Amino acid sequence: MIHRRRLPARWSEHWTLADGRHLLLRPIDPRDAEPLRAAFTLLTPEERRMRFLSPINEMSPAMAERLTRLDPRREFALVVAEPEPPGEALIGAVVRAALDADATRAEFALLVIHLLSRQGIGSLLLRTLLRWARLKRLQAVYGDVLIENTAMLALCDGLGFRRRPAPEPGQVRVEWRPERQPSALHSAP
Repeated sequence: MIHRRRLPARWSEHWTLADGRHLLLRPIDPRDAEPLRAAFTLLTPEERRMRFLSPINEMSPAMAERLTRLDPRREFALVVAEPEPPGEALIGAVVRAALDADATRAEFALLVIHLLSRQGIGSLLLRTLLRWARLKRLQAVYGDVLIENTAMLALCDGLGFRRRPAPEPGQVRVEWRPERQPSALHSAP
C-alpha cells in the first residue's frame, strides 16, 4: 500500500511505500535526461524488451532528451523518482502519453523498474494518466503490449482497457475509452 500526500505543484505527490521508501510523483523535466539514462542501465534485458517491444541495449543522449522535452500541447509524462530535485533524482517509473494528430486519442507507455514493481505504482500511474485523459476529454487511450507481458495486460484489464489486434505480430493493442470505464475510475486516484 502506498501512502500519498498531494503537493502544491500540479500532478505532484509525495509517496511513502509500505517498506518506508519515499518517492516523488511529478511531471518529467528536461533535467531528467541523464537520470533517465542512468535508470535505463538498471533495467533488465527483459524489462527493456517488454517496454520498448524490442531489445534495446542503451538509451542514447538524444533519445533521453526527446523523452524529457515534451510538447505540453501534445504530450504528458510523469515520473516516480527519489525525492531530490530534477536532474539529481534517480527515476524508477515513467508514464507518458502522446496525442494523435487529431488530438482525440493518445498513445501511452508505462515502465516501472523491477526495484519498485509489485507495489501498486504502475496502477497509480496509469490511473493518473487516465485522469489526465478525462480532463483532456479524449475519446481513447491506447498502447501496444507484447502478448507475453501478462502483468501489463492484467493491469490494463483491471482498469477497463479492451484488447484489440495490434499492427505487429506478437502484440496486442489495449484501448481505454471513458464511456466504458469502471466506476472506480470516476474518482481521482
